[in-house]
Order: sequence, then C-alpha cells, then structure tokens
Amino acid sequence: MSDDLQITRRSVEANGITFACDECGSGDDVALLLHGFPECRISWRHQLVPLAGLGWRVVAPDLRGYGDSTRPRDREAYRLRHLVDDVAALYGALGARRKLLIGHDWGALIAWSVAIERAVPLDALIVLNVPHPEVFRRVIRHSWSQRLRSWYILFFQLPFLPESTLTRDGAGAIARMFTGMAQNRDAFPPDILARYRENALRPGAMTAMLNYYRANALAFVKSAPSEPVHVPTLMIWGEHDTALGLELTEGYAGLVDDFTLRRLPQASHWVQQDAPDAVNAVLAEWLTARGLVAGRG
Repeated sequence: MSDDLQITRRSVEANGITFACDECGSGDDVALLLHGFPECRISWRHQLVPLAGLGWRVVAPDLRGYGDSTRPRDREAYRLRHLVDDVAALYGALGARRKLLIGHDWGALIAWSVAIERAVPLDALIVLNVPHPEVFRRVIRHSWSQRLRSWYILFFQLPFLPESTLTRDGAGAIARMFTGMAQNRDAFPPDILARYRENALRPGAMTAMLNYYRANALAFVKSAPSEPVHVPTLMIWGEHDTALGLELTEGYAGLVDDFTLRRLPQASHWVQQDAPDAVNAVLAEWLTARGLVAGRG
C-alpha cells in the first residue's frame, strides 16, 4: 500500500458538529461515505482504499450522534434538514471540487435527500440498500409484507424501552442485528462487533441513534413534491435484506433520470460489509464506465 493510500483519522468541524472521520487519499475530488444505523464509520472499512485507488479522497465520518462525533441531546437536532446541512458543510470544510456521495441505510436516506433537494451539486450518487423515499412511501401504502418488515420503526418511537432493549447485556442486541441478518457472519469478527456495541453503550448514544427515527417519523409516510434526481445514480442492493423488500428496487422512472441497479444475490442489508469484494467491483466498474474516476475530469 502506498503512503497516500493509508487510512488516517481526523476531525472535521462542520455545521456546528465535530465529525470524527476516517480518510484515505488526497486532493479536492471528495467521496463522502455516510453510514447507517446502528453502524459508524468503520462500516466502510473495506471501501476506503479501493475508492482512493480510483483517485478519490475518501472521507467516512461518524454521523452526528454516533461514535466519536458530537452528540446533540435535543431530538430536533436529528431532523433530516440538519443531516442534509451536515453533508453540505462537510463538503465545504473539505474543500471539495468534485463530489461523490455514497450512503448506506440512514446514510443512503440522507444521500437521497441531498440529491432530491439539490443541496449540493453532486457529480454522482451511490445508495446501498435504501430506496428513494417516494418509492418507500408507495410500497408501504400497499404492501403488508413491507409494513411487517418495518415494524421496528414504530417500536423505535416508544420512549425508554428501545434504549433498554438494545443496550441490555452489553448491547448484545446490537451485535445480533449484524450476525442475525448477515449472509457472511465472518464479515463481523469480534473486534468489529465490540466497536458497535461500545458505541451503543456510550452515554446518550443509543438515544441519539434512535432520534434519527423519532425526529423524522413523518418522513417515512408523508409525500412531498420533488423534482427528478438528475445526478447519475447507482443503487447496490443485497437481495437477502430482511428489513427492506426487493420491490423497493422498482419504480424509479420519473424519479431518477440516470438510474443503474445492481443486485447482489449473496448479500444482506449490510451489503458493503457482507460482500465487500462484490460491492467494490460494482463501484469500480460503474465509476469507470461513467467517467467518474477522480482526477480525470
């Protein structure tokens, strides 16, 4: 590994938050990687070096409330508009010229929102195992199967009980979220599970993580007019997702102008950790085909 492809730790001040970040590569062509629930920046541990090898300066932050980043106490601080503003502020603080945005789970919902609202002039959008918000709303209105899969969203609205359930026994439930859903349990060795569990057990951390759901409950069901996404968009979807059905990968006409879907049959919801080689191959192929190898545009 060359010196410029070492993963380093840094802090970035943006939008009133101190973001703890893992970074690889250099330059002003910035790929920002947004993790989901109940993860942190290490969920991208397999993608940083390959993306940096394509010329991008890759930055994976702990989102607000997670890991080593600032943890606001007020539920309002986790409204989607603040999360979108975080992305715009991070790109600004990093001095980004070209902007690649990649998100998984909640990070993907934030990424979709950035593109829909045109909060940042993106060069490309990549989402993993989370649909366009309007596709989710259409499906959940008519699909009892998806409603049953999404039961946890309602559970997370309750006070106190979700925190107690998820953190008891040293946050054992957090570890089981990964191992129980994964297709490749070896992708979640003890040290990685320990990191996720330790993060959940920090004072106020579990509430902060759940506040993403509590502060944005209406966003899951309430439609809002929006223009089509004009940014080239790649969706990578692990087919063995027990939380989100395959029907959520359909119906993107009129919502995204330039949409590419890649389904991975041997991966779960934790797709970039469960099947990193397959995900990295798809990323490299799509970015190269679209002329999105950084430093060449």
